[in-house]
Amino acid sequence: MGKLNQAQFEFMEDLGKLLNYIYAQGYTCSGAELYRTPEQAILNAKKGTGVAKSAHMQRLAIDLNLFKNGIYLQESEAHKPFGEYWKLLRIDNRWGGDFKRKDGNHYSKEFDGVA
Repeated sequence: MGKLNQAQFEFMEDLGKLLNYIYAQGYTCSGAELYRTPEQAILNAKKGTGVAKSAHMQRLAIDLNLFKNGIYLQESEAHKPFGEYWKLLRIDNRWGGDFKRKDGNHYSKEFDGVA
């Protein structure tokens, strides 16, 4: 098994823990984006809504839509307790709320310098 495969397995294991934690706190969520093609990453970078080297391209990132009592919580701050939990699961887990351009619904695993 290669390093990328191992990283993907660890990412999915941690994602399961994160989802269980989110639901245990009385929230619900849906998946917004797990995989992103290289072409889409380049388009997003040109529009200023993403980066050209995205962890989504390696299936090591997911964007989650967070809800409380049926209300969609769009602000990065709403994800903060879950981002903090995510980072505790593994040393190389990254949360988009810590990025220069806040992306609170982004949860990723750093691999080869890409988060």
